Amino acid sequence: MTRTPRIAVFDYESGNVHSAVKALVAAGADAVLTGDRTEALEADGLVVPGVGAFAAVRDALRAHGGDEIIDRRLAGGRPVLGICVGMQVLFEHGVERGHDSEGLGEWPGSVTALNAPVLPHMGWNTVEPDAGSVLFDGIEDERFYFVHSYAAQTWELDVIPPFPQPVLTWTTYGAPFLAAVENGPLSATQFHPEKSGEAGIRLLRNWVRSLA
Repeated sequence: MTRTPRIAVFDYESGNVHSAVKALVAAGADAVLTGDRTEALEADGLVVPGVGAFAAVRDALRAHGGDEIIDRRLAGGRPVLGICVGMQVLFEHGVERGHDSEGLGEWPGSVTALNAPVLPHMGWNTVEPDAGSVLFDGIEDERFYFVHSYAAQTWELDVIPPFPQPVLTWTTYGAPFLAAVENGPLSATQFHPEKSGEAGIRLLRNWVRSLA
């Protein structure tokens, strides 16, 4: 019998934590909301949600030791999934209202304001995943729920073979931006899977199954 993966949704007082737990359970995971360092380190997968301002989410993560937990997990090849601002803070910088804030630096590059006539980008949108995506397997043509005014609009990580190339998924709102990244044990989505109905559940199910 296949063991049910244990997923820790990191509770650092930011994000749609309860809805994320419910969505993960619906996706077949044994999910728990926790701020406990040991539990976050030892779970099969760690989910890092986030809503609000880039700097505030970064500060809250650091205050709860989330930056170290993410670093240690990735150093050991243990999966992490960032959601919304939980994706944005993985980059080196976030520029909001002219203020440049340092991110966690897992990926190079900056998160900047979307170039669109109406902000925030709120509602359902399609995505364009690269070939070989695990997250979007079987749901390449589905729509997902976005609510944000900032995003990573370029990809700057240069991966040299034999290391596998990251799988990038793009969306267009005014201009193209990264909707998701799959980079070894570190994955992230700019949209909210937990708010994306059955398509979001299927994406989380794809991620959970990859942990088994």
